[in-house]
Amino acid sequence: MATGTSADRPPLGLRERKKIKTRQAIRAATYALIEEQGYDATTIEQIADRAEVSPSTVFRYFPTKEDIVVTDEWGPVMPAELRARPEDESWADVLRHVMRTALDLSLAEEPEVTRLRARLGAEVPAVRARMRESMAATGRLLREALAERSGLDPGSLELRVFAMSVMGGLMEVSHYWAETGHRDDVRELVDRALDVLEHGLPTGKP
Repeated sequence: MATGTSADRPPLGLRERKKIKTRQAIRAATYALIEEQGYDATTIEQIADRAEVSPSTVFRYFPTKEDIVVTDEWGPVMPAELRARPEDESWADVLRHVMRTALDLSLAEEPEVTRLRARLGAEVPAVRARMRESMAATGRLLREALAERSGLDPGSLELRVFAMSVMGGLMEVSHYWAETGHRDDVRELVDRALDVLEHGLPTGKP
């Protein structure tokens, strides 16, 4: 299954473009307000006013404030990328490709936004909880794709553990990156996480 390129897709209609523009305006307003006054002090009413929409419009696109911050557009990309990999490719190479694709997509936004989202996920309990829900949902999609590739039962313990190890690894990379002040290249952190998933824990001091 190929994911396709932008050239393969039909152009978006006016309605779809307006929806995307509205979502982007709401998110931009949210990020700006949080930077100015903090997460807890930022309200839906303030977000709506800054984005020049009504509070009901905000809720139509995002059920909660946490949903504005925690994006999951890349969630379906991981299983789609996994399905598109060659059948004879090793699990290690497949895993690296899928996780790097997810990372590249998450880094496609402005660097300040990426760092802010990681920091909120590490520091704000409500955002962290919503992030876990999003990761779990993506993990279920990934598990189905893994089942197709491996022939295993998607409900098996082995696939559950493997899929959620991948998702948990991505989440911990995000938290670690934020907690250490974004001083490391997040791509290198993902490679380190992949090394753990592939080879296990490094040998400790004798």
